Amino acid sequence: MPSAAVIIIGNEILSGKFADENGPYLIRRLRELGVDLGRIVVLPDVIETIAAEVRSASVAFDHVFTSGGVGPTHDDLTFPAISAAFDRPLERHPVLARLLESRGRAPNLAAYRMAEVPVGAELWWDGNVVYPLVVMRNVAIFPGVPSLFRMKFEAVAHRFAGVPVTCRRLVTELGEPDIAEVLTQASERWPSVAIGSYPRFEVTPHTVIVTMEGRDDASLLACEAWLLERIPTVVSAASA
Repeated sequence: MPSAAVIIIGNEILSGKFADENGPYLIRRLRELGVDLGRIVVLPDVIETIAAEVRSASVAFDHVFTSGGVGPTHDDLTFPAISAAFDRPLERHPVLARLLESRGRAPNLAAYRMAEVPVGAELWWDGNVVYPLVVMRNVAIFPGVPSLFRMKFEAVAHRFAGVPVTCRRLVTELGEPDIAEVLTQASERWPSVAIGSYPRFEVTPHTVIVTMEGRDDASLLACEAWLLERIPTVVSAASA
């Protein structure tokens, strides 16, 4: 299955001035699409830090999604960082420059920063967009504004489809120590099923949610049936 890393960029996220909305959104959407998210990081507006993470993630994952740092101000450093990551110079892309110039007034030097992308970058025009998504190798470079991020991602989401994961869950009033051995046995019997347990102490009586996830429905259902025979259950149901 395709794998992915998400890189959220911005001092404003790390400082708490703004809460990150794009990371949680991508976690949900990639899961729905069947893409395995293997890493999500939040980085400061530092070229060397961003470049090192992009370089590493590009090698380790099929897809890399960045969020933020593509505007016209001094702290928008994503394009220079990706340029450094792949050792490619920046260039003023003629198509992006013309788009900026078509907005009704002549762009200033700050505005042109949004058209300066690494040499070799692609422009994706999927969907009804007026400004394309910039992609460098396997790195899709998204704006940080949540509404723009979501619009652009939905336009290109079809490019990243895999096989969605199915999740089943059960809820028990037994504690984790009481079910740990049973869960270990189940994970050994059905290695294609990812099994997790999550205590909930905010309810009375306390409960544990057990989840079973996989892409092999036969194994998933067999694992669930086996666990249901061994764990007293309050609820058993499909889950997103």
